[in-house]
Amino acid sequence: MSKLGKHVVNGTVGNAEIVFETGKVAGQAHGAVIAHLGGSTLLVTATASRDVRPGTDFFPLTVDFEERMYAAGKIPGSFFKREGKASEQAILTCRLVDRPMRPTFVEGLRNEVQIIMTSLAADQVNPLDVLGINGASAACMVAGLPFHGPVAGLRMGMDRDGRWTPFPTYQWMTEEGVFDLVVAGRLNKESGEIDILMVEAEATPNATQMVEMGATKPTEEVLGKALEEAKGYLKTLCDLQLEFVDKAGVNDHDLPISIDYTDEVYKAVERAAKKGLKKLYADEDMAKAERSEAVAELKEAALDEAFDVVTEDMTDEELERQALNAFKHLEKATIRRRIVKDGVRIDGRSATDIRPLAAEVGVLDRAHGSGLFTRGETQVLNIATLGMAREAQRIDTINPEEERTYIHHYNFPPYSVGETGFMRGPKRREIGHGALAERALVPVLPSTEDFPYTIRLVSEVLSSNGSTSMASVCGSTLSLMDAGVPIAAPVAGIAMGLIHEDGDYVTLTDIQGAEDAFGDMDFKVAGTADFVTALQLDTKLTGIPAHVLGNALTQAREARLEILDVMASAIKEPRPEVNPNAPRVHVEFIPADKIGEVIGPKGKIIREISDETGAQIDIEDENGRGVVRIYATDGAAADAALARVRQIANPVVPQVGERYFGTVVNTVDFGAFVSLTPGTDGLLHISKLGGSKRLSHADEAVDIGEKLWVEVTEVKNGGKYSLTLIDPEASSDVDPVVTPANEEPVARKTDRDDEKPARTKVTEDDDDEAPVRRARRRNTDDDQEKPRRARRRASGDDDDDTSVRRPRRRRSAGDDEEDAPVRRVRRRTRSAE
Repeated sequence: MSKLGKHVVNGTVGNAEIVFETGKVAGQAHGAVIAHLGGSTLLVTATASRDVRPGTDFFPLTVDFEERMYAAGKIPGSFFKREGKASEQAILTCRLVDRPMRPTFVEGLRNEVQIIMTSLAADQVNPLDVLGINGASAACMVAGLPFHGPVAGLRMGMDRDGRWTPFPTYQWMTEEGVFDLVVAGRLNKESGEIDILMVEAEATPNATQMVEMGATKPTEEVLGKALEEAKGYLKTLCDLQLEFVDKAGVNDHDLPISIDYTDEVYKAVERAAKKGLKKLYADEDMAKAERSEAVAELKEAALDEAFDVVTEDMTDEELERQALNAFKHLEKATIRRRIVKDGVRIDGRSATDIRPLAAEVGVLDRAHGSGLFTRGETQVLNIATLGMAREAQRIDTINPEEERTYIHHYNFPPYSVGETGFMRGPKRREIGHGALAERALVPVLPSTEDFPYTIRLVSEVLSSNGSTSMASVCGSTLSLMDAGVPIAAPVAGIAMGLIHEDGDYVTLTDIQGAEDAFGDMDFKVAGTADFVTALQLDTKLTGIPAHVLGNALTQAREARLEILDVMASAIKEPRPEVNPNAPRVHVEFIPADKIGEVIGPKGKIIREISDETGAQIDIEDENGRGVVRIYATDGAAADAALARVRQIANPVVPQVGERYFGTVVNTVDFGAFVSLTPGTDGLLHISKLGGSKRLSHADEAVDIGEKLWVEVTEVKNGGKYSLTLIDPEASSDVDPVVTPANEEPVARKTDRDDEKPARTKVTEDDDDEAPVRRARRRNTDDDQEKPRRARRRASGDDDDDTSVRRPRRRRSAGDDEEDAPVRRVRRRTRSAE
């Protein structure tokens, strides 16, 4: 444990030790805390601006996570070898800390507050994200900011038997975890109890398999009990922070608190807009855009009234600010009162009604998979793309994860809400919504062993009026099934809301944008028909009764089942095969000692297979065995490449008497080398070529790429094959066998076979024509007695050099003048003889 502080406190939660230090580093920050969880360490600072920026009408809180690669003993992989913009994981960590911290500051604070977390050590065992919540709370309290802390954060993992472990390690979650639950809450100093502020949870990638094997299902009831169990651990963490603050002391930091509006301003706005707002929100048939325009007109009327009647001494800018705040409060009260007292929502629905639903698949012809999901005025188009394993996303962070084969991206353009705006890449909100939709589908995805693809989903928000993230979950399921991805079960999501007014709690199903903005809780639940796969909860209330939360979870499940039925009407299960536009993939396991043979010298063999079949091949050594992944645009090419690989990994050794339809791969001055099987060539001696004509080089009779019927006549030293030309049609007992090497029949000789030679000429102009038949004159005794003048320049097993230089033929005194041409022109093409 490092010693970076003068004041140190430590405590234990479960089997995890938490340590807070301060007083030694970052002395000019208003609050600086060193937080430890096992071997992972964070420096968390909290600083507030001295003055309020003019025109600021909100709480400007910023949370940053500086992910330093040295914390994990790594050097950044970028060209500049230093950290750049925040990674996606860093952004998600910022959001995880921001969500429980923001509602805990005193209402009316307008000074800028910045919380910076810097990773000092990452032991690859304990995650840093939840530690950041505790460190941020402690830093804000030490800084003396107007903050209703302490706030504590906790991660709990559920095992197969339904037991929950606080602060589980990465390894524990991978091997034992069924469900990952992060809870944040604050200590209510009046009641002494813990008020839940945030929940973020998801099932693990192995959850579906574990449930099928008898593990406890993470149902709504199970999660409700887990939240109650978490309160005890959170109380321990809050008490540890209070002990730490008492020991370290609090800095004197007094910040002004702004008021939203005065009574005079509110009354003026109420007179001008109250009746109009009631009438406006009582119109159940009004669309969102039309309602927004009507609200804007009422807002202008309220501003005019405020400027006409308010007599308090304030600037025009201040009066406008207060009038806008008063109008917002009036609008909020109108909507909430109508829901709680009248039981009617903005669009006339009851608390449990879902807006009209629609689901379609296959809406884009060229996409590998596509799904269009519509819920009321919320509409999301999701597109699935299947790629090769090599296209997996490489992760360069301080976490143990190194790559991802499933990626979900979420885009929220300004036109989806009828506005204009800059298109400058994804914002933090878009990254967070995409990650939530991604986590909801992870538990039902097939493993890379069963489905060797990299999967990328893109959710395009076409129209937004409430919970586009859950619409993205539904659209993702549709596009995955349309693409033929064998998911374990369909997943749907629903957004819930909660309104607490005058002691009454009303849970809302399928909330709209206005209900989200003016409600007290945003509660998103995704899952299959059997269990929850993802959960996200943010609340503004100081404590939610357990029965209220339990009823909300049950109500969410009923809505989820209704949505699943609508999705099933579009597509009930994944298509039996991947989309024809998607690449075809084969995975073959081969012995590790065969990897080199498949690759070949300097990649020769694997390049040959790729060039001949058009497939792309990846080979890796995984756990002591070779894994060959073959990708092709069509099934025939993938099958051909697979056959070639299998022939090398499990070779068919040519035997004497076997016949092959082989390809000439090399010509030399003593013969031609013919490919029999992948990686196995035989020598067709020059004496077997040319009939009665004497040849000085094999290329005078055959060309590279030409296909010939040959028979193995001799096997030397177990790996050198002598061949002869044959005519397989001369025998009536030939049993052709298709070989992967040449995708042509291989014949096995019988006792009644003749030896009429034949060969096939394959040209670039027409390689589909019938073989050209050649009658070769058999050698006579005189022919065989003629001396050979060509001198060998290569050995019989050298098949790597396809351009062997032929030596000049030297004449001797005994040569016949007719056998010694003065000049010979190399023949490239010939007609049938």
